[in-house]
Amino acid sequence: MQQLSKGLKFSKKFKVTEEHTAKHLGSGDVEVLSTPSLILFMEETCRAFTDEYLPEEQTTVGTMVNIRHMKAAPVGAEIEVRAEILSIDGRRLTYWVEAWWGDKKIGQGVHERVIVNRKEFMEALVKELKK
Repeated sequence: MQQLSKGLKFSKKFKVTEEHTAKHLGSGDVEVLSTPSLILFMEETCRAFTDEYLPEEQTTVGTMVNIRHMKAAPVGAEIEVRAEILSIDGRRLTYWVEAWWGDKKIGQGVHERVIVNRKEFMEALVKELKK
């Protein structure tokens, strides 16, 4: 299995649908890509890429998002999220992420994820709920 390392770059494409709009989600009243959906695209890109490098019992969970949504994108737009691993500190991964609609950068920022064991993570949550 290849090792995760600082500087790895990757990308993923998404199509903006009605369910991704600010009007649909209630974060605004216009039919453009919502900020929550932009963040979803960015998180999904980082998670999916990182999962390819982890053993099956591990995944990552998002712990921090600092994103600037710079331009609107309409329903039907194809968005490309580009990401790069900025740092790895133990189980903590920090990414630089950008979202592009064609040649227009529509968002950018920093996203952080932590590697967890799926089963142990969920068991700890259940224990916490029982307190």
